[in-house]
Amino acid sequence: MRAFVGTGFEELAMKWFAVVVTLVVCAALFVARAARAAELPEEGKPAPGFSLPDQNGRLHTLQDYHGKWLVLYFYPKDDTPACTQEACAFRDDMNQITELGAQVVGISVDDTDSHAEFAKKYHLPFPLLADKTTETADRYGALMNLWIIKVARRYTFLIDPQGNIGKVYLSVETSRHSKQIIDDLIKLTAKS
Repeated sequence: MRAFVGTGFEELAMKWFAVVVTLVVCAALFVARAARAAELPEEGKPAPGFSLPDQNGRLHTLQDYHGKWLVLYFYPKDDTPACTQEACAFRDDMNQITELGAQVVGISVDDTDSHAEFAKKYHLPFPLLADKTTETADRYGALMNLWIIKVARRYTFLIDPQGNIGKVYLSVETSRHSKQIIDDLIKLTAKS
């Protein structure tokens, strides 16, 4: 009887071990896939093109901003605390940004209806583009793909008047990001 009990326990332990190993491997693959992003556009290189609708259904392309600086910022979700803080800071600093010859455009994977509500609620005076296919976020290396959920990472790209990447921001502090953009625009426009 003792040999039978030992064998049953060993079989059960081996099955549990196999389950745990499988879960660990799946979790590692999940984290690796979520962490993987497409290659980021390099500073000085042409910015990836896009053609996306804004909160009013109007299409915007990269070419529409040729001749101006473009603050192209990706954000995860409309009407969430950090995304609202970032958008409202851009709104509040819009005069300074436009005086420096720049336009602000936000992009997330939310739809145009969500963008329209968000823009209206916070009186956002700039376009919010709906990247429903997630292709643009992916081309900018800003897509976080969590299998069931896809969101844009909080990345910003400062694009120069010729359509090249002037500066890349991968670590964004939402409360002061627009001020950081203004400071960098002052430096970059002084060089040109």
